Amino acid sequence: MWAAALLLLVLLPLLPVARWWRRGAARLEPAGRAVLITGCDSGFGHLLALRLHRLGFTVFAGCLCPGGDGARRLQREAAAEPSRLRVLRLDVTRARDVREAKEVVLSHLPERGFWGLVNNAGISTFGETGWLSMETYEKFADVNLLGSIRTTLEFLPLLRKYKGRIVFMSSIIAYFTLGNGIYSMTKAAIEKFCDALRLEMKKFGVQVCIIQPGNYARSTRIQPPVSAEEIWSELSEEEKAVYNKEYVQERANFFNSILSEGSTNGHEVVDAMVDALTSPAPKARYMVAKLKEKALVLVCALFPTVVMDSVLSYALSK
Repeated sequence: MWAAALLLLVLLPLLPVARWWRRGAARLEPAGRAVLITGCDSGFGHLLALRLHRLGFTVFAGCLCPGGDGARRLQREAAAEPSRLRVLRLDVTRARDVREAKEVVLSHLPERGFWGLVNNAGISTFGETGWLSMETYEKFADVNLLGSIRTTLEFLPLLRKYKGRIVFMSSIIAYFTLGNGIYSMTKAAIEKFCDALRLEMKKFGVQVCIIQPGNYARSTRIQPPVSAEEIWSELSEEEKAVYNKEYVQERANFFNSILSEGSTNGHEVVDAMVDALTSPAPKARYMVAKLKEKALVLVCALFPTVVMDSVLSYALSK
């Protein structure tokens, strides 16, 4: 422990130098480099696919619904250069889809090879622990956690070969939860997977980055407004005996108020994703959040759990 503390004291003065070097070093040349992005139907994945295409990358945009509105918008964007933006059917919960996506990538690799994998696909919902079925927990784990792992394992040989980048979409909700513990659970798990992967990939020259957005619900629309009536109708009789409709309505109103406060400027998060893919020295973590959200993370990290519980309990009681 003392050795780690001493190392920290030695490295702290070097941080300004590292930041200066990072700003001055040359950015990556996108031309001839391929990137696969999951979850491009909408939200950050959709915005990132468009941004990377405009920068000059060859983009493979994985869409759950390749015939949907989001996929068609991407195809219209790529009409002038269809070889540089390809829409793929990609359900990250299906191993077959992931394998077929890799086959498409391999058959259309540009001259500089496979540079990046962006694990962006994800889903969110609201509900206290006992309100959600086991099937719901399994679905969320499959999409948000296992889907990212499944895709990463399939493309890892290519990433090692070309010394590329892997970017994971996490959230500040990995640190705390306010009514969506199921989402927090998957994001906390993906953070630990990334921590292990980042250390293991260093020897291969592969860099692993985590994006931690704050509340961008209005930008991504990952979470639709919550209906108290729908929640109540799906509760088991045991849960209905514990909670009443008024409580469910209060919690739904609380969560909907959080959604309504979400930022609409998703490009802030996309900027971080682009930096993770193009910087000569990308950060391990990019936290893109409001000051009060960062403060909440700081309280969670530095203070005893009882303090954080008090802060969150107060917020839930408002």
